[in-house]
Amino acid sequence: MITPIILFLVGLVLLIKGGDWFVDGATGIAHKFHVPDLLIGATVVSIGTTLPEVMVSATSAVSGHGEIAYGNAIGSIICNTALIAAISIAVKPSRVDKKTLTIPVIFFYVSTALYLFSAYVTKRFDRVTGVLLLLIFVTYIGIQIYQAMHGKNPEAAEADAEVAAAEADTASNSTGKDLLLLVIGAAFIAIGANLLVDNGIIIAGLLGVPESVIALTFVALGTSLPELVTAITSLRKGHGLLSLGNIIGANLFNLVLVSGVSILLSPFDLPNSKQIGAYNASLVVDIPVMLSVMLILTIPPLIKGRMTRLQGIILLAIYAAFCIFQFAL
Repeated sequence: MITPIILFLVGLVLLIKGGDWFVDGATGIAHKFHVPDLLIGATVVSIGTTLPEVMVSATSAVSGHGEIAYGNAIGSIICNTALIAAISIAVKPSRVDKKTLTIPVIFFYVSTALYLFSAYVTKRFDRVTGVLLLLIFVTYIGIQIYQAMHGKNPEAAEADAEVAAAEADTASNSTGKDLLLLVIGAAFIAIGANLLVDNGIIIAGLLGVPESVIALTFVALGTSLPELVTAITSLRKGHGLLSLGNIIGANLFNLVLVSGVSILLSPFDLPNSKQIGAYNASLVVDIPVMLSVMLILTIPPLIKGRMTRLQGIILLAIYAAFCIFQFAL
């Protein structure tokens, strides 16, 4: 039991560090070719920070463990919303720009509708679904690029500020070093994903719980650690609430990119290893919780233009109850 846990943690570290280096290398190279900061923030940084989830889910699907691919996507959305965003909101609620939320929210709920159709109606995630999800991803990125190039996207502008700060640190780096960071980062992500998936499966077997439980909790939390660290660092430095648009964007990527890639590579049936009575637990708990926490996170600010501490507390309570339920089931 000790060895799989150690290897699982090593996989997490490699994923997190690999993601950081991949983004740093890609950003450095983009700057060398004078790619606008707004465009880098809207594409390279956004996609790079989602690579750990993509690799874990794709590796799981290809190796025949669709439960982990499925659970990682849903679990990451729940973790991002009910833990990471919730901590920021509970500690320091603030006003939000409704315009920043509009496009990510629309795309998220459109993607969710497609996901719900596959889960509740066909009970299978086939290649058509994977292609449609990736088309939504491409369309979203296209809009981000257009808005970044025209300087109208507040979310991209915030990402630009973050990239500008990173540029100051990497300005003296050579192109060779950036390439090295890119290659090593990609390798770390690939190796880390394999370690995480393989040992997550072993741990699930030793604990006697379904693979989807490990994916919904430990794997999802592990691949979301960079966002959690960023949230805590921002609070410590007095920057307050993380961009709500960035959280929603990350959740959108978990549906359209993470799920899209894994489904396209290896379609799978809806996991059915957990039951509540005669019903699939995923359909009556996991997906409803995912949708509920997103509604709690997005509806109040869209109506009132601000977050409240009560939202954060409610979301944290839901996350705690969700994790307890997964292991009690």
